[in-house]
Amino acid sequence: MGDNMIALFKSDRTKAFCAGIFIILAYGMLIRELSESKIMVLISDVLSGIFVIGIAGLLFPYFKTKYKWLSIAYLTLKLAEGIIMIAGGIIFTYNPGLRDWFYESIHLYTFIISALILYVLLYQTRMVPRFISIWGMIAIFFLVLSTLLKLLGLNYSALDAFMLLIITNEIFLAIWLMIKGFNLKELRN
Repeated sequence: MGDNMIALFKSDRTKAFCAGIFIILAYGMLIRELSESKIMVLISDVLSGIFVIGIAGLLFPYFKTKYKWLSIAYLTLKLAEGIIMIAGGIIFTYNPGLRDWFYESIHLYTFIISALILYVLLYQTRMVPRFISIWGMIAIFFLVLSTLLKLLGLNYSALDAFMLLIITNEIFLAIWLMIKGFNLKELRN
């Protein structure tokens, strides 16, 4: 029984499923938009940070064989992003405004860069259909555009709609990974 469980958790299918679950659970950090409860935000941010690190840990072994430096950059940025999220949750317990600044001024940029690297790696490896990777890259472009416009003082709520592009893409990617898993033909050739 024990060997079967170990084999199950080593399978590519299980890793893909877990990556999909972690992607969805990482969005728990959005609880801040719904709650001022310090304990709820602390728990959701800490768990979200752990899930972000978990996603990178699950995907890194697939990327590192062919794209070593890009993979290391992805892993490093995701570790930083996860740590920032965990720190954000802790900071929220004593200064909610500082937590929000932390997310808007630091977390956002680590997310943008690491997500772009992820979609480039997914495109190159063909682990998922390319349309998902292209959609992700386009969503990141619009997120960068929205961020730049806000930095220039154009702070319209309509710009927040650009977040929906990356959110829907990541939810779609998560569902794809849970249902279809990874396509590893290209990586194994």
